[in-house]
Amino acid sequence: MTKLSSPFSGSSFSKKRDLVLHAAIGAVLGVLILHPLTALVYGAGGAGAASVPFAEQLRLAVDRLSTSFEIEMLPMSMAFAAIGGAIGLAFGLYHLRLMADRQIIRSLEHQLAEDLPLLIARGEGAQLEFKSSLRWDTREQRTNRSLQQVVVKTIAGFLNNDGGTLLIGVDDNGQILGIEADLKTLKHPNKDGFERVLMDAIRSGLGGNACALVHCYFHDLDDRTVCRVIAQKSLEPIYFLDNGVARFMLRVGNSTRELDVREAHTHLSQRGKEYARQT
Repeated sequence: MTKLSSPFSGSSFSKKRDLVLHAAIGAVLGVLILHPLTALVYGAGGAGAASVPFAEQLRLAVDRLSTSFEIEMLPMSMAFAAIGGAIGLAFGLYHLRLMADRQIIRSLEHQLAEDLPLLIARGEGAQLEFKSSLRWDTREQRTNRSLQQVVVKTIAGFLNNDGGTLLIGVDDNGQILGIEADLKTLKHPNKDGFERVLMDAIRSGLGGNACALVHCYFHDLDDRTVCRVIAQKSLEPIYFLDNGVARFMLRVGNSTRELDVREAHTHLSQRGKEYARQT
């Protein structure tokens, strides 16, 4: 399974180079455009500008433009270079964010392009988990809301590792059960209602920030509906709130388990070093 790319993945040198380039271009434009333009507006303005002939206004504007490049105006030019550089840096950061979003979209598209039956045939692994249902207990044939917590814990484990995919409506053996039984337990028994309940459970258990990293899709297989939940890797640790107690869940092999304080500290320290190397 292809890993979902982090929004900040990629070459650190390349990102810094792009930011420096944007800042440099902005600084040059600040000196060559912002400074003369400001001087032009200032020189041609004033309360009595309307009574001055156009030719005289034009001459004064040209004189003002020429003086903006004199040595005495160097501090002012440096100030406009700094302003232009800041604007260029802001555009550079926006450009990197836009490219990162496009990279995430491409990763999601690649994930979704993977044939679901083939994905199920591979079986559970470090980045793939099956759950029979979201809240319908197939053994006791009743609604069991505690099953939602198991699903949320699994998603937390993916977020705290390298991301992954959760298929709801598929049992441990890869048999397609569908989410139809779950839908009957909902106030709004449709896909939108299912996704709303799932995202509310994630928001309640993991926090609102986690919701932005989780993507929900539905597929119809063998006249049954399967929910595919794709979780991106989180840059920040995600904690599962269990009756006010924060628990750190991690995907380890083909299972999700809770780390104790020492294990969580070690994992987060290693992850911090990895992130520092990338940036």
